[in-house]
Amino acid sequence: MAINFDSALGIHADALRVRSQRAELLAANLANADTPNYKAQDIDFRQALNSAIKDSGSAQQMQTTHQNHIPFTGGGTGSGGLMAPVQYRIAMQDSLDGNTVDEQIEQSQFMQNAVHYQASLEFLGGKFTSLTKALRGE
Repeated sequence: MAINFDSALGIHADALRVRSQRAELLAANLANADTPNYKAQDIDFRQALNSAIKDSGSAQQMQTTHQNHIPFTGGGTGSGGLMAPVQYRIAMQDSLDGNTVDEQIEQSQFMQNAVHYQASLEFLGGKFTSLTKALRGE
């Protein structure tokens, strides 16, 4: 009997990908905290996860018909490889240089995302441990 990894791992693999992309956006916000006219960006996790789940389902149906075709790798709603469209944060306090990054909010969001990322890693690790035990017959 073949193992279907998509059903065995659940949404945790997709959640990990979305959390990783969100971490990149939040890190870019923190890196540009002093850049004039920089607008803080984020993605909606739920929308991105739903999009990732839909894309992973359609990726199984896409096949290349020639050896020179580029394989479909998913990831996309046409927003630069992100799972969901980028949204801009509304500034809590006006800035003279037009920058909307609030470092405290960005750090808080980044740490919260990091905790959720680690939790997804733990879930995936547990799934792989369970699959390994099942394959060994333990």
